[in-house]
Amino acid sequence: MNNITRRSLLSRAAAGLTSLGLFARSPDEAEGQLVWKTSEWKLAEVLNLVHDPARVKQAYDITQIDDGKFLNNIKNSFNGLQFGFGIPRAQVKIVAALHGPANMLNYDDYVWAKYEIGEWLHVTDPVSGKPAVKNLFYNSKIGLKQESSVKNPDDLNSIYQDTSMQALQSRGAQFLSCHTALEEQVRILISRNKLSQSLEEIVKDMLAHTLPGVMVVASMVAAIALLQVEGHYTYITV
Repeated sequence: MNNITRRSLLSRAAAGLTSLGLFARSPDEAEGQLVWKTSEWKLAEVLNLVHDPARVKQAYDITQIDDGKFLNNIKNSFNGLQFGFGIPRAQVKIVAALHGPANMLNYDDYVWAKYEIGEWLHVTDPVSGKPAVKNLFYNSKIGLKQESSVKNPDDLNSIYQDTSMQALQSRGAQFLSCHTALEEQVRILISRNKLSQSLEEIVKDMLAHTLPGVMVVASMVAAIALLQVEGHYTYITV
């Protein structure tokens, strides 16, 4: 017994745990990848967004879902600039930088149902009165209508009063998702939902179900800095 050092005891204990499957994942799989390097994501797309030539560029910094109220603010920005100030639609660029809980709005119904996002983030479906099992904020509820068919911005059934993500995208809004936030959120979901998949398996599963048109950035706080400093986007948080 005297010849058995503390190190050898720890090594034997670790070997025993590995045989039970408790240490089956590699350190990289267990820790995940919080930091993306430039070669690992579509940096060029975001740089094009940063340097968009629009006359008026606005970045919304959003962390809370808050029943999607920020979507109404974005709609008001588009309407005010286009109709109140006479800025042509093509000369307006609005970015919705979603991180924190709001980051989950960038993912489709599959993610919301499989990972119980509504229950986790206390998002209630107004129809069922139960935790949402689908993304309530993406699809247009009135159907997208072209400007040629409904030109009155006060018409509640027009695209100008449609606060869905889908309608705002059709008007030029660019939604961003934060990779770092997603990695952190998956850690919480693994513990909360007692998931057996590895962290990166779940991250890849969610990324495969990013909503159409959404850009995933390496770090949202860093992206916002570039939008402001290099892109000259005005900054607003609501």
